Amino acid sequence: MKFTDTHAHIYSDKYNADRDEVISRTVENGVHKIYMPNVDVNSIDAMLEAEMKNPGVCIPLMGLHPCDVNKEFEKQLYIMEEWIERREFAGIGETGLDLYWDKTFFEQQKESLKIQIQWAKKKKWPIILHCRESMNETIAIIREEKTDDLKGIFHCFTGSVEQAKEIIELGFLLGIGGVSTYKNGGLDKVLPEIGLEHLVLETDGPYLAPVPHRGKRNSTEYIPLIAQRVGDLTMNTLERVSEVTEENSRKIFHHFQL
Repeated sequence: MKFTDTHAHIYSDKYNADRDEVISRTVENGVHKIYMPNVDVNSIDAMLEAEMKNPGVCIPLMGLHPCDVNKEFEKQLYIMEEWIERREFAGIGETGLDLYWDKTFFEQQKESLKIQIQWAKKKKWPIILHCRESMNETIAIIREEKTDDLKGIFHCFTGSVEQAKEIIELGFLLGIGGVSTYKNGGLDKVLPEIGLEHLVLETDGPYLAPVPHRGKRNSTEYIPLIAQRVGDLTMNTLERVSEVTEENSRKIFHHFQL
């Protein structure tokens, strides 16, 4: 069985002490690809180093995280735009909206998201969306900007059945991670209503570790735990979860297959 982690920050300094060992255990657990969304200009070098050391396993994306948007966000976007003109990336992201931590730069977050949507359309790359406490606002912008070329993943989906159906109608996938294993995570009510064909797996490491590791550093090696939970909630075998989510991952990142 093979799995893909469609969203992990394996380049984070939280892995500096044992990154090689984590990646080795990840591959041993059947996780053969780790897609790495960028967060800001300062994370680019570490992300590309992880790619260089683990070719074909650690795969970079390029984008500006909403929590890293400030009044000078355009300077960061300028540097990132130079990068996407210089080389291929697996997608644009992680971008989106975040109303959980700080609402100060919400208008700038929306502007940043719309600029990155244009990059995704131009390149015909998937876009990875962060939508913490901002699901409806993010859906509204995607609906407004939608074209046939715009596809991607609503990362760390924790919304309602209705929101899931809206996202699916827009042609996007739902990224399912460790929250699916939490007692009050809410996905036990959503996933039974949503087919596997609309899901991909992710860890969001080093954040949001699944049970029984909740509260500790998350790791890409835990993808099989998330896959098992998705199987339990959708009444599918682990093998079936692997098969369908692998196909979904392959399709969404089809331009960047190594």
